[in-house]
Amino acid sequence: MAATPAHRSAPPLRRRMAPLAARARTLAAIVALSLLGGCAALDHGILNAQGPVAAHERHFFIIVCGILLFVWVPIVVLAPVIAWHYRLSNTHHAYRPKWAFSWPLEGFIWIPPIGIVVLLAFLLWPATQKDDPYTRQAGRGTPVRVQAIALDWKWVFIYPDEGVATVNQLAVPAGRPVHLSLTSGTVMQSLLLPQLAGQVYAMAGMRTRMNFAADRPGTYHGENTQFSGKDFARQQFPVVSMTPAAYAGWLARAHLAYRPLDQAAWAALSRLGTSAPQTYSTVPPRLFDRIVAATGGAAHPHDHSVTRKAP
Repeated sequence: MAATPAHRSAPPLRRRMAPLAARARTLAAIVALSLLGGCAALDHGILNAQGPVAAHERHFFIIVCGILLFVWVPIVVLAPVIAWHYRLSNTHHAYRPKWAFSWPLEGFIWIPPIGIVVLLAFLLWPATQKDDPYTRQAGRGTPVRVQAIALDWKWVFIYPDEGVATVNQLAVPAGRPVHLSLTSGTVMQSLLLPQLAGQVYAMAGMRTRMNFAADRPGTYHGENTQFSGKDFARQQFPVVSMTPAAYAGWLARAHLAYRPLDQAAWAALSRLGTSAPQTYSTVPPRLFDRIVAATGGAAHPHDHSVTRKAP
């Protein structure tokens, strides 16, 4: 009879544990989905490089991670070992409360980090020069010139040699270098092409540059990573890399579509808001230069009450 109360208490215990088990299963599902989502995110980053600049950056990223393991591994291994050695119950080793200095310990603390810093300097300085966004890609033919203007919250890409423009879509020929000039028609923004080149800022009244190339046809990710208002997170666009024949066909279709980037179109683009990808068949001469001149030498507070117009 003594076992009867415990036996009768089992079902309530199971009922109390059921919500905890359900929460545990939910948490496990969330963690699994997060890990799977992280794997998908890697496809759009530098680890899945699709151009020479990003591939070179990935190469040195892996080298640096390998070198830094010489810092991380000793810390991870020695921290629990030291805590265990100096535990309160360890009464078998010498107790030296007046210990103050040790040359071997000082050497162990300082020499490896200094060596790592010197090694990284020798490795990364030439790599930094090679991957400078202002350095043009050599040996890949004549570069495609593109001019990027950042607006709220969209990107305008002008092809000055072809006389066309796009909004929120950057089309490039695969295997050919691209020389991108950047400015902003509003506040400072940042152009990021993680699989192709990296990140460069675009500032009102100034010109910055980015040089990159796509190794093969495909669609890659581009976005603004600088906070510039409530919809900046939606300021994303595809980078469409095409074969030379497909790129020539795209240019021909862009010229045939009668949609000029005139002052009315520019005023519409300058209003606050996001935009679907668009293509314009004609562009006013030196529009990029005039935007730079019109926004230079003046402060640019984020005053959204003013509609910007093409100069």
